[in-house]
Amino acid sequence: MSPAPTKRYWTIRASSIHNRGVFARCDIPEDVPVIEYVGERITKAESKRRGDALIHKSKKTGCAAVYVFTLNQRHDIDGAKGRNPARYINHSCAPNCEAFIIRGRIWIYSLRPIKAGEELTYNYGFDADTWDEHPCRCGTERCVGFIVEEKQWPKLLKKLQKVEADAKLGKLGLNGGGSTSRRKKKGA
Repeated sequence: MSPAPTKRYWTIRASSIHNRGVFARCDIPEDVPVIEYVGERITKAESKRRGDALIHKSKKTGCAAVYVFTLNQRHDIDGAKGRNPARYINHSCAPNCEAFIIRGRIWIYSLRPIKAGEELTYNYGFDADTWDEHPCRCGTERCVGFIVEEKQWPKLLKKLQKVEADAKLGKLGLNGGGSTSRRKKKGA
């Protein structure tokens, strides 16, 4: 991996994926650090407290952006604090960048050559257990509909198949013991 970038490869503007995005100012070669994800270093307990507060806010207002990035087992980075243009990099199921943690710092690297004007994206790597909380709007051919780490796509598929099967059973009145009844055994 290359050292820190020597020039600014990016600019921020309106995104078709979500609100604002980060775009390549010029052609970016493969495997170079494009931008550092910076912010306030916080404990896992503080990270959970802030996350819970954002969930509460989201339920009231319908929106609450989360910029907390896992750093290690003890700490996270809250990218909402301070100047952090990397927080505007959107998720994609077919990303052109990837995040790497290098000596306690989070760097966004290019996965392939990126053309000037192309939006920078990476896979946020959310867990499949919270799939329904994170719909994806990347619009790529590979989009799975939810922001989930690619390694967990098979797990997501099983969950989606179960939801679909439950919905079909519900239409037939067969889920949750619906219309079927059991007779008691004689003498019971």
